[in-house]
Amino acid sequence: MSDKNGSNGSTRGKADLDALREDIKQTRAELGETVQALAAKADVKARAKESVEQTKAKVKAQAADATEKVTEAVRGATHSATDAVRSAAASARGGAAQATGKVRESGALDKAQVAGDQVRRNPVPFAAVLVSVVAAIGVILIIRGRRA
Repeated sequence: MSDKNGSNGSTRGKADLDALREDIKQTRAELGETVQALAAKADVKARAKESVEQTKAKVKAQAADATEKVTEAVRGATHSATDAVRSAAASARGGAAQATGKVRESGALDKAQVAGDQVRRNPVPFAAVLVSVVAAIGVILIIRGRRA
């Protein structure tokens, strides 16, 4: 009986020893992970760099988003402005056509052409009026100069 108990005790002791070794091995692994985690938390410089990199990434993403929004707004404004310019140009063309028609109907264009022809044929009266205006301006400047 003592052989059975002794061999049983040794098998059980060996199993307990293997279990204890496995437990120690697992505890060491857990302790190693804990030490690494604590070391990472204690490394302020590395954590600061990581925080800076995360902030840079966020800022770049926000800048890209803002750029896209501004680009879309500019495109919309450009289209609106282009449409407004086209509408104003069309309206101006219509107004110019109406004004041209009214000038032709009133005969003012014909009268201006006749006056131009008369000046070309006989420029003396036009030149006389021009000389009179220049003389009047000269007299006004001389009188003002004496008062000052």
